[in-house]
Amino acid sequence: MRTEFARAMVALFDKRRDLVFITGDLGYMALEGVAETFAERFVNAGVAEQNAISLAAGLAHEGHLPWVYSTAPFVVLRPYEQIRNDVCLHRLPVKLVGNGGGYGFGIMGATHHALEDVGAMRVLPHMRIYLPLTAADVAQVVNMMAEDPVPNYLRLNTAAEIPGELPAFAPWRRVKRGRKVVVIGMGPVVGNLYEMGDEDLLDDIEIWSVGILPIDEIPADLTASIEEKRRVVTLEEHHGCCGLGEALSHLLLTRAVFPESFTSLHAAGYPTGRYGSQRWHQEESGLAGRALFSCLEKVVRG
Repeated sequence: MRTEFARAMVALFDKRRDLVFITGDLGYMALEGVAETFAERFVNAGVAEQNAISLAAGLAHEGHLPWVYSTAPFVVLRPYEQIRNDVCLHRLPVKLVGNGGGYGFGIMGATHHALEDVGAMRVLPHMRIYLPLTAADVAQVVNMMAEDPVPNYLRLNTAAEIPGELPAFAPWRRVKRGRKVVVIGMGPVVGNLYEMGDEDLLDDIEIWSVGILPIDEIPADLTASIEEKRRVVTLEEHHGCCGLGEALSHLLLTRAVFPESFTSLHAAGYPTGRYGSQRWHQEESGLAGRALFSCLEKVVRG
């Protein structure tokens, strides 16, 4: 998604000139076009994420629209106090962009993984989180963020490959219909559902994608489907705490929607204490491959 994001930023600059792009000394082999297009409005803040956020807050206060780009844990966790105090408490429209959400940086290990980023952003005042699913979502998300008057966090990752035609990006999208279980996912990990190799099981699963957090309402079609099928699974490349599963279960409870079963599939951290590729970590957490298949088969077929 990084390439699509860079293209979207170049296209956005042609429409409005209040943009400022700030990078934490990252983005090589991807952001060169952005740097050339933005010229003096492209700032390499260096390995100084706290300064970058405070700079962005000041620019936003003066009427600019700053975008701060870095690896996901570096743009969220290192400058967290500045995001809270300088940006969110003042409701400034600073746009944070984290590349490699979840286990995206694989073998580089826990320091470069972002398993807490969505939860950390969810609890901040006025913050809205954007979670594209496919590469085609990214340009639309960038344009939506540019018009969003509150602070935003964009979580980028390797795009999902979803067969068929998807509806346009939205807070809620039904990706496909199914017969027995509702699976609600967050981000490109949803694409792993299409790689299980069992068409009958896939036919049993209705898939929904959450594109924006926080979630305040549930679509009527989704509520009806949950009440009919009575079984819900959430899927996210993020810790269970403060993630999609917790947010959705609370929302269902407050809306008096009570499925018979609710299964939360989420990042397990590092059960073996080892590091590997993003896919390896997903499989270890039950978010991909045989482990995902086995869990869903148990939910669907009992």
